[in-house]
Amino acid sequence: MASFVKFEIFPKDILAGVHDFSSDDFRMVLTNTLPVAATDEVFADLTEIAETGGYATGGYALANEALSEASGVAKFVADDLTITASGGNVGPFRYLVVINNTPTSPADPLCFFYDYGEALTLADGESLSVDFDGTNGIFTVT
Repeated sequence: MASFVKFEIFPKDILAGVHDFSSDDFRMVLTNTLPVAATDEVFADLTEIAETGGYATGGYALANEALSEASGVAKFVADDLTITASGGNVGPFRYLVVINNTPTSPADPLCFFYDYGEALTLADGESLSVDFDGTNGIFTVT
């Protein structure tokens, strides 16, 4: 199971209105270099893996993102994501980083990342399923 780590700038960015969870384009990018939660703030601070095996620079769009609220608890959800190597290997990568791609620029703000604990390489035809919690959300604010 991958561990969830938020970038320290993320709560401030939420309160400053940097993110619109109802309409912004959130993406998951892959890196094999440890993100620094305390100091990394924007996409340009990361070292993304090279385009290969169907992986494209800028990563994967999260699908069907939604923001909801019930009884004072807000949650952000998205469809599960399947990463499939096609035409070659994808990786190695260890960290799956969620960024806000709105507007598209190297200054895209970082949100959080998942640490898989070891580097993964998907061989051509192999897949990795990223299972976002549909009940509790990717994250909640209370």
